[in-house]
Amino acid sequence: AGAMAAPPRSFSAAEVRSRCAQGACLVRCRRRLYDLSGFVRLHPGGEQLLRSRAGTDVSAALDGPPHRHSANARRWLEQYYLGEMESGDEQGFAAQNHADAPQLCARYRGGVWVPQGYNRCLLPQDLVDWQKPLLWQVGYLGEKYDEWVHQPVDRPIRLFHSDILEYFSKTAWYVVFMVWAPVVLYLSWVSYTSLAQGNTRLFSSFTTEYSIPVHKYYFPFIFLLGMFLWSLLEYLIHRFVFHMKPPASNYYLITLHFLLHGQHHKSPFDSSRLVFPPVPASLVMAFFYGILQLMLPQVLGLSVFVGGLCGYVIYDMMHYYLHYGSPKKGTYLYGLKAYHVKHHFEHQKSGFGISTRFWDHPFRTLIPEETFEKED
Repeated sequence: AGAMAAPPRSFSAAEVRSRCAQGACLVRCRRRLYDLSGFVRLHPGGEQLLRSRAGTDVSAALDGPPHRHSANARRWLEQYYLGEMESGDEQGFAAQNHADAPQLCARYRGGVWVPQGYNRCLLPQDLVDWQKPLLWQVGYLGEKYDEWVHQPVDRPIRLFHSDILEYFSKTAWYVVFMVWAPVVLYLSWVSYTSLAQGNTRLFSSFTTEYSIPVHKYYFPFIFLLGMFLWSLLEYLIHRFVFHMKPPASNYYLITLHFLLHGQHHKSPFDSSRLVFPPVPASLVMAFFYGILQLMLPQVLGLSVFVGGLCGYVIYDMMHYYLHYGSPKKGTYLYGLKAYHVKHHFEHQKSGFGISTRFWDHPFRTLIPEETFEKED
């Protein structure tokens, strides 16, 4: 780990312009050159914005209004380090302010400085061995875990030694839709036809005289109630379970946190880990279904449950889209994508809404609007 890296390759301005003309997205920060071709489609500001900066010096855009980036965004850039511009050739691009060069191009984290010849994601300060499964390593990070897990990287994560366990820990986005959409349709039909029989009454366990009949026409409203309740549950789970801060001394809670959600914050663009695998999801759903059956008449509980299940499918599809989709600027989804990216890169202790920001308002965890005006 302590061996010196090979000297960085030098690139001429003509070579950079040629690569950009061929479709590559190369940008520079002072003399340091970065290849963002693989990231361009995922850029929260949109592919067009990032490609418009191809071949230019982005140092001012990193820390100048209205596009001041977070420290995590600057660290993220270093993963795509390609080499150095040849001496003097950087003058072929628009000159920028050099006053903040150390903060933008060299600082790593915690006061550690990056030599220009190193690729940040290979530095020993990564604290873990990326060539081995991470799940059994993270618990040993102790007090360093919380900071480490909230410094995102763009690389796939392996959790388990076992190829079988590793396979089932990953899920393609369309699997969630293929598995659960038919279940939603079938249970909706069962709920509606059961209510149509006319023998479902609310409060019948307390009083038969004043119990309230639940007609089949109420099903859409009960379904929407289930979706509404899911949105609240989504917020509470995300905030209090997924974003709990495990005790530094507890190896098992750190490991559990990383398995549940920490892995997603460490590698937010690992496409195979953006949705919940169906097997563990079914166990969680069975738990909540049981609670609803204890609280409500059987058919009514099923109707609320299927609405919540639909809300979950929408949530998982939305979450994947917020990471990999390219919504049009100015649309609701564009704003939601920017909001979620803020949560990942800078405001990990707020902005817990994914399919909606509604619950961030009453619980006062809304990401301040002014950060969207001053930062990108």
